[in-house]
Amino acid sequence: MDTVNLLTSRARLTPEREALLELETGIRYTYAELNDRANRCANRMMRLGVGYGDRVSILAHNSVAYLDLFYGLAKFGAIFAPLNWRLAAPELVYILNDCAPSVIIIGPEFASLWDEIAPCVTIPHVIYLADYESSLSQSPAAEPHTLRTPHSALTGESTHCILYTSGTTGRPKGAMVPQRHVLWNCINTAVSWGLTEHDVSPVFTPLFHAGGLFAFLTPIFYLGGRIILAKDFDPELSLRIILEEKCTVILGVPTLFQMWQNSHNYAAADFSHVHFFISGGAPCPPQLINQWREEKGVVFRQGYGLTEVGPNCFSMTDEESVPKTGSVGKPIFHSAMKLVDENGRDVPPGATGELCIKGPHVTSGYWHNVEATANSLINGWFHTGDIARMDEDGFYTIVGRFKDMIISGGENVYAAEVEAIFREHEAVAEAALIGKPDAQWGEVGIMITVLKPGQSATLEELQAFCRARLARYKVPKEVIFVDKLPYSPYGKVEKMKLKEKYGDTE
Repeated sequence: MDTVNLLTSRARLTPEREALLELETGIRYTYAELNDRANRCANRMMRLGVGYGDRVSILAHNSVAYLDLFYGLAKFGAIFAPLNWRLAAPELVYILNDCAPSVIIIGPEFASLWDEIAPCVTIPHVIYLADYESSLSQSPAAEPHTLRTPHSALTGESTHCILYTSGTTGRPKGAMVPQRHVLWNCINTAVSWGLTEHDVSPVFTPLFHAGGLFAFLTPIFYLGGRIILAKDFDPELSLRIILEEKCTVILGVPTLFQMWQNSHNYAAADFSHVHFFISGGAPCPPQLINQWREEKGVVFRQGYGLTEVGPNCFSMTDEESVPKTGSVGKPIFHSAMKLVDENGRDVPPGATGELCIKGPHVTSGYWHNVEATANSLINGWFHTGDIARMDEDGFYTIVGRFKDMIISGGENVYAAEVEAIFREHEAVAEAALIGKPDAQWGEVGIMITVLKPGQSATLEELQAFCRARLARYKVPKEVIFVDKLPYSPYGKVEKMKLKEKYGDTE
């Protein structure tokens, strides 16, 4: 079940069908043209000496070059290792020395960053994006099968990508995405989400991230639909493109939906062509979801995924999305899920437990990290570290991270659950819960809060709001108002910084 023939087969079936609009250049590519580019890329890399299992990285904004590498390298078993350009130079140095690519492609915006990184790494071939583009025409467009190691070397376990995950609890880990993972994500998404060849989806999220690569891009290419690729996110432009290109399925993170809602074009926007919107990456406030439904009459779902298991792990029907607001849905088609307690025992419906996932879409482990692999993959089950509950109807709700909790008076308080309630308050823009030592309760919750512009709220008001929706022991004992929260380059709140500043002393 390798993915070597995914783009090849799609180009054979629908060669002249439009596959991609690259917004930066305005170029529209057919499937035949995309496959030709992937072949030229593969042949170019092999002539540089790249072989089966070798890594190739890119440090650039979204462009068609990502797709060249993603599909082209897979044709002969090399590994795509894209870089998060939001990281600082020392972080990128660590990743590059860890995955040791044979080739790196540098986008023009990151030339100065590369100058800072270059003395600290050893990479045989450094290619600037403009030079890469000009060299493609000099490489053959033939399928590269006969020019590489035997095709039998490729299997479903061959590593397709190495995607580095957040280092908020330590150094970033390189999740190995095997070729079977890519294929089964396509199958699961198509079967469970009801996608078809008629779907059109924009990609505004970075392609160094699993959400950008796998949420809609690869499943829609698999089916023969159309992708709109943006270099980066601009709220006004992206909303206009959704309307002009008649996009049917749209992925965003909660922040994007808030920015769209605040944009000038939102009020007049007609989304009648959209099948559904889906929010991922972080819990989406139900208040925001309901506002979109009421104001625009759209279907709005919430999703869940991880780099290690793919971004599309649950699904629900359009009809279920309203009564099950806050839930991520039921497990996708070819996947098994269970919730376990700290001793690995299954928990009953309604109880919280760690979410464990098993199936052909699960990672094969972490690059050069045997310990992390052993801790996460146990008897074929991937332990996500996320705490969830399942209701009597089989719908799952993500409560929080296993490690992102406090214990107050012997009770577990999961940060994500309390933060989601805080964000439902009309005055609250952002919220992050941390623990603080307490002589009586052992630990109490402190909510670090950012208010919306022009809004005000008091500790007593926010506590009363929470008490109406949560058990009393979950209500934060203190609220600290700040202008902004610290975020990591992966877009996650850096709670260690908050704990160092606000939570470590009694």
